[in-house]
Amino acid sequence: MDIKIFIATHKPCQLPEQSCYIPIQVGAQGKDPISYSQVGISDKTGNITRDDEGENISQKNPFYCELTATYYIWKNITADVVGLCHYRRYFASKKNLGTDTAPFENVLTEAEIERLMAESDVIIPKRNKYFIETLYSHYAHTMDGMHLDVAREVMAQVCPEDLKYMDAIFSRTNGSMYNMCIMKKDIFDQYSQWLFALLAGVEERVDLTGLTDFQARLFGRVSEILMNVWILKIQSEGKVVTEVTAAYSEKINWIKKGYWFLQAKFFGKKYTKSA
Repeated sequence: MDIKIFIATHKPCQLPEQSCYIPIQVGAQGKDPISYSQVGISDKTGNITRDDEGENISQKNPFYCELTATYYIWKNITADVVGLCHYRRYFASKKNLGTDTAPFENVLTEAEIERLMAESDVIIPKRNKYFIETLYSHYAHTMDGMHLDVAREVMAQVCPEDLKYMDAIFSRTNGSMYNMCIMKKDIFDQYSQWLFALLAGVEERVDLTGLTDFQARLFGRVSEILMNVWILKIQSEGKVVTEVTAAYSEKINWIKKGYWFLQAKFFGKKYTKSA
């Protein structure tokens, strides 16, 4: 099984060396290249893959986030199984990614991915649980619910048959985030075609004037909700979806994240930066 899992990064940092993992520099257009030596991969020379190679939307990275890597994989990569993770988040066999001496020891190996994909069509991160918020209300409280309203308007025009899945997802209190996935390539291609058609419609309707850099990354955030819609859709069609732990390579301040969450929920304080 030919497996290619891309790791989206915008800066030099330590990355796993397993052969199925391929670093990709996102937002690479106009930026200096990142070399394999800069990400700690000793068995390769030269520079890592860039999202401005081949058919690409690298210039949209400030708005689409890691989706510029998703687009690159869709348009340029041939494999049986493809996927995307982040330099800060990986699919892992345990909640802890590793140790100081072996920082990536729990990252899913190629053999583990092949075993999972023998019984699955798609792998996604285990769902975040918001309990007191739906996916829609959480987005509306922390960002701008208008973005999801526009996405629903586009859905009604582009693929109205999927509105029932969108409405169901909007009302859920849990969801798989981060735009991370591992999929059989034909399913990944179907997902990408569906997703980017919807985002193109949202992009036509949302005015980015006056938004901060943080706010302008809305298409990457809306797509996190849309991935859940797609997953519900394909599950209804009989596809097998497996949830796997998404482990962090950097320490996360969960107290701060929780405080921001409650501030947004009860006091209307929007997020202004990532934790």
